[in-house]
Amino acid sequence: MKNIIEDLGFGYIFPKLSNALETCLHKDFDNEGFEPSGGIGQKLAISRAVYKDADIILLDEPTAALDPKAESDIYESYEKLTDKKLAFYISHRLSSSKFCDRILVFQDGQIIEQGTHEDLMRDQPVYAELYNIQSKYYNEDKPGEILV
Repeated sequence: MKNIIEDLGFGYIFPKLSNALETCLHKDFDNEGFEPSGGIGQKLAISRAVYKDADIILLDEPTAALDPKAESDIYESYEKLTDKKLAFYISHRLSSSKFCDRILVFQDGQIIEQGTHEDLMRDQPVYAELYNIQSKYYNEDKPGEILV
């Protein structure tokens, strides 16, 4: 568990707590409990999923409460954390899809496009349109031009 929380970038918190890793989560169970922020709560949920060591991990919007730096750090360690596992990552933030081996695009409960980020940007209009809508705000030098 210590390695996982270090990989996720929040190991610095536990030495400060009265019972380190044995500290109760939330004060509902113990007045000395730890009340995590939304971002730390999401990192704790991810660490629990990885620690369980299941063959399949399902993460639904796991970085929604994280700031951009923390989100980037998670993406960079994601492959290491899910090594030799089947990991499903559900997100509306398409920037996260660049880290995935295979992307499935759903519409009305059906898979309408699938492939790598590069494949979908080149050959699949729905994914490419959605990705471009989200990413256009990040390229301030040339509005409307997308860096891929």
